[in-house]
Amino acid sequence: MTSTAGVVVVGGGQAGFSVVSALRGAGYDGPVTVLADERHLPYQRPPLSKKAHTGPDGLRVDLVPESFYRERDIDLRLGDDVIALDRTARTVITRTGTRVPYDHLVLATGARNRPLPVPGAELAGVHALRSLDDALAIGRALSTARAVVVVGGGFIGLELAQVAAARGAHVTVVELADRLLSRAVSAQLQQHLRERHERSGVRILTGTAVQSVEGSEGRVRQVVTDRGTLPADLVVYGIGAAPRDELARDAGLAVDDGVIVDERLRSISDPRISAVGDCARHPHPHAAGLVRLESVQNATDQGVLVGRRIAGASEPYASLPWFWSDQGDIKLQIAGLRAPADAVHLVAGDSPERLAAYAFRDDRLVAVETLNWPAEHLAARRLLGRDTPVRAADLAGSTLGALARARRATEVRT
Repeated sequence: MTSTAGVVVVGGGQAGFSVVSALRGAGYDGPVTVLADERHLPYQRPPLSKKAHTGPDGLRVDLVPESFYRERDIDLRLGDDVIALDRTARTVITRTGTRVPYDHLVLATGARNRPLPVPGAELAGVHALRSLDDALAIGRALSTARAVVVVGGGFIGLELAQVAAARGAHVTVVELADRLLSRAVSAQLQQHLRERHERSGVRILTGTAVQSVEGSEGRVRQVVTDRGTLPADLVVYGIGAAPRDELARDAGLAVDDGVIVDERLRSISDPRISAVGDCARHPHPHAAGLVRLESVQNATDQGVLVGRRIAGASEPYASLPWFWSDQGDIKLQIAGLRAPADAVHLVAGDSPERLAAYAFRDDRLVAVETLNWPAEHLAARRLLGRDTPVRAADLAGSTLGALARARRATEVRT
């Protein structure tokens, strides 16, 4: 298979890497170009919030060495971000003025952190975490920080809170919502998660608004909330992310909190353009309506699907969503997509540290959240991934792992 202009991928993250890796793996031999705004080789993002306490030489996060791209004839261009799309001419324009033609364009632009909208957010010692450079800066700050305020009780905030606590800092998490991980985790499991963080020494303030960040000599000294003032020599915030979909919007593509794509991840406005990862809003059999998912699994699986599709395959995107978060010695894992109205049953495992929350919709299992129970998470992924019906009665006095073993034994006998 050959083409004149080939495939251009905008974005050098996990999704973009998965596209080009799958393209070459599927035998595509046309030109492949990756345009990335960072100067680092494409790297893994999950370790950034879990290992930000390591020194500058301790973060080894490259997805593959530079030779991977060279050996596969992938034109990797670092530090030259795309500023415009010309759909008529089928070219992208970079900040340096370079025009790169494409036969097929893949937007893997990811998401950007939502800014901290309070006075003082620009002070030294106030950090967001999105990039490798951010993680290294936070790691350096943690070497001297003694009072750390984490604004936002989401995955990244809680992971960083444990990193800071492990370095001996006094850590306070400030969350505007009335509970941690309010959109991602059921209230039943969240309470146990909170208790484990508090037992480790992390102070948690929910239902609390940050009003300002104050400092002296240009550096943060305290965080003012509606419940009092917190001393701080380091502030890290993670209050959500917004898709980087402005290129698509400016080019006239359909956008609504992400680039709107069909079940094969093609733009509904232009079939020569695809979107993958955090910037894509797509239909999914496990969701009602369109959904935008921020996870490594989603970025990887979508990238692989688009790479294979451009190389000649044709299949809809239907990978089971799953997520994980390592928060100190707390391992939170989620399989499936839970809706607020779903019924949740909380079950303890064979150890006090193991918990599972089973979410049912119309008496059918749709999602499973686990704390420190990897085997149950894997069983959930197997059953939900196969679309195997599981009713609440099936789990009465049992677990998914036991249910899966029993069903396999029945299949063997029959």
